[in-house]
Amino acid sequence: MHKKSFAAYYYQLKLRYGSFLPFVMGCFVFFLVFLYGLFIYMHVEGWGFLDSFYQVVITLSTVGFTETHELSETGRLLTSTLILLGVGTFAYLVGAFTQFLVEGKIQDVWGRRKVQKIIDTLQDHFIVCGYGRIGSVVTREIMADGWPIVVIESDPAQVDKLKGKEVLTIEGDATSDEVLMAAGLDRARGLIACLNQVAENVYVTLTARQTNPGIYIVARADKEGSVQKLMMAGANKALTPHMIGGLRMAQMALRPTVTDFLELAQQGEELQMEEIVIQKGSGLVGKDLIASGIRPRFNLIIIAIRKVSGRMIFNPGPREVLEEGDVMVGIGKYENFERFAQQIRKT
Repeated sequence: MHKKSFAAYYYQLKLRYGSFLPFVMGCFVFFLVFLYGLFIYMHVEGWGFLDSFYQVVITLSTVGFTETHELSETGRLLTSTLILLGVGTFAYLVGAFTQFLVEGKIQDVWGRRKVQKIIDTLQDHFIVCGYGRIGSVVTREIMADGWPIVVIESDPAQVDKLKGKEVLTIEGDATSDEVLMAAGLDRARGLIACLNQVAENVYVTLTARQTNPGIYIVARADKEGSVQKLMMAGANKALTPHMIGGLRMAQMALRPTVTDFLELAQQGEELQMEEIVIQKGSGLVGKDLIASGIRPRFNLIIIAIRKVSGRMIFNPGPREVLEEGDVMVGIGKYENFERFAQQIRKT
């Protein structure tokens, strides 16, 4: 494991405390000043702990009580520096806390910590990096499908929008390792990198693949030449939005009925298109499609099977044998998929 830099620790503190961080740091500095005072009186003046503690308290509080013992010239000089440091630090604390109250940040800090606690409990969720035109659509679709999601966004205005929609959000730079880990990268099911810069998407993809080798990554490219770079960085899929949009419009013009059918299946109104993974120990392992009873019992149509080797079988025959790790693509009603999923869990 690599050693964390001071900047990394500072960013973690900033992520945790937000606008309250200046006050926390001020308290820490004040504590150091107090220790400095104890050092003066215990080691320079040779006093005991209680006398030194009392002298530091009356010095920093500037109440003007009589000194516990006679001070040497060195002690007086160091006491003067202690007073200056103490007064300066205390003034900073008062200013930081006042600003915190005036700006009304208390609720924001508690809200941030509450969100982080919820994120820390997530498993098998999705992470969306960037909430722009692409990211907002991705977020909406994933949430509509019922999956837990965490959005990483650096624009405060967009973050406020997400809070209004009750979306789990981390305000920060998605290329930061600390931010990605705060989003639960090591426990996530998938990551969608849709930042504006390809270089940023490449970095996010590299980090995600190294941190969580099993995660499914979809990355946004700005041109066809960037697709290969993102795939080499570890993305499972790399797409250019303008290319997808152009192809979709062409299909609508050339094959409107097919496009309407696919939209109907994707929107999940009457029909739904879903993936069904054959897990280890499933009762379907070793059975063919007829023996599985998927069509007669659950009224689901299997239109394709992706084998473990990656080979895709379209319109599989009734004698196609199912194996562990196969992914079936089916069409049917939502409630039928639910019944089938429950049956798989039982077996």
